[in-house]
Amino acid sequence: MSVYLWTGQLDCYDMNGKIIPCQDSGQDGEFQSGIPWPAVRFAVKGELVHDNLTGLHWLKNANPAEFPVTWQEALDYILRMNREKFAGRTDWRLPNRRELRSLMAFNTRKPALPPDHPFENVFLGWYWTSTTSAMDSCYAWYIHMEGARMFFGRKDQYYLFWPVCGLGNGVVAATGQKHCYDTGGNKVVCPGTGQDGELQLGGVWPESRFVVKQHVVLDRLTGLSWLQDADIGNNNTLAWSETLRYVKNLEISLPEPFKCWRLPTINELESLVDCSRHTPALPLDHPFKNVRDVYWSSTTSFFEPDWAWALYLNKGATGVGFKQEKTFHLWPVAACRNKDSSF
Repeated sequence: MSVYLWTGQLDCYDMNGKIIPCQDSGQDGEFQSGIPWPAVRFAVKGELVHDNLTGLHWLKNANPAEFPVTWQEALDYILRMNREKFAGRTDWRLPNRRELRSLMAFNTRKPALPPDHPFENVFLGWYWTSTTSAMDSCYAWYIHMEGARMFFGRKDQYYLFWPVCGLGNGVVAATGQKHCYDTGGNKVVCPGTGQDGELQLGGVWPESRFVVKQHVVLDRLTGLSWLQDADIGNNNTLAWSETLRYVKNLEISLPEPFKCWRLPTINELESLVDCSRHTPALPLDHPFKNVRDVYWSSTTSFFEPDWAWALYLNKGATGVGFKQEKTFHLWPVAACRNKDSSF
């Protein structure tokens, strides 16, 4: 099973942010790759909301503490929820970065949640996750509800949090984090912390995650295949439209039964990230060559459609770039293949 989600993006856009026909655009809206959303995404059950896509249960109230708190205060608040058996549950937790990101929709803004969401008190600001930054363990990952950006902030700063419970159905992959850290960035024993490194929840990575064939690398976690050379542009940065044209004309042979190369969506790019590592934030045994820092995706920013999403691979962050600037690199993905293929 693939463990990355469709972004929700339906439309395609030009460099100025104007909607254009999707056919032959090479954009996210044309391929709509990833696990599709169910017709009815959410089911309200009292104070909980069940996500029919991921199997996770979220608190309907997206701001239970009412005011911003530090990272440790968020973890402590959720420990109290479990002691008090809030809503009859004892498995509340601060979501890891992929769990919280699974709620993000890239066809909406303010908040960047699916249009039919039933949540209340969603604040257009940063929300903590339980995942520590590998680049600096004094920082933890957070996500901005206004437009879905994902970065990290100091653990002693004040942001909101949104509890989750339930094990999910495995379509959201584990982050790769295996250790736990305090506010000062010191490694601590994991049991009882409620951190990502303790729980390690999500779809399990295959023991041998990558398979190399010719110049192509199959990721057995997602079913996607990537060009082994992660810098096909020879260290040249490109504008967004240039990457779309370049990849369409790429003449590097593919093993059967692949049909074409394309620019990956932001969810496809993010699926490569190992949150236990940085510079680059890729699994230790990855076979890729010439890895660069920032890569364009085929996903337009709905918040500012003359911008497009990009993966900042050294950090593992997802942000945006102005489409007309030659700022980022190209890393093609091959996903146009026969449905019954194993590679």
